[in-house]
Amino acid sequence: MRNTARWATTLGLIAAAVCAPLAGAASAAPGGAPSALYAPSALVLTMGHGESATTVTPERAVTLTCAPGPSGTHPAAAAACGELAEVDGDLRALTVEDGVFCTHQYDPVVVTVDGVWRGQRLSYERTFANECVMNAHGSGVLAF
Repeated sequence: MRNTARWATTLGLIAAAVCAPLAGAASAAPGGAPSALYAPSALVLTMGHGESATTVTPERAVTLTCAPGPSGTHPAAAAACGELAEVDGDLRALTVEDGVFCTHQYDPVVVTVDGVWRGQRLSYERTFANECVMNAHGSGVLAF
């Protein structure tokens, strides 16, 4: 019986020594916020015709989750997450793809993106001259 108690105590101490550093790292981040294995990346994208998001009713809306893996209602979630990762979530850095030609027709389209990218709040609004120009900017992200 004494050996069993000694083994139980020894195993308990070993488990505490091994697991304590892991539990401390996962229990809280600076500021007291809980930490996770990955920072969340979840966005809502909307599109509507008009000049400003304040005066336009969204005609289409999709969700896009990139962490822990690409998902959501976005039709090309994996490609969109890949493009966002390349520009570190900065939608202003999305450029027009080479070889895309659009008409000069002015039919303004407003795109909004709100949510969280790698744990940081993200809010974006941009007016494009028409849908072709919108789709040419970051074809994976804004083509929905």
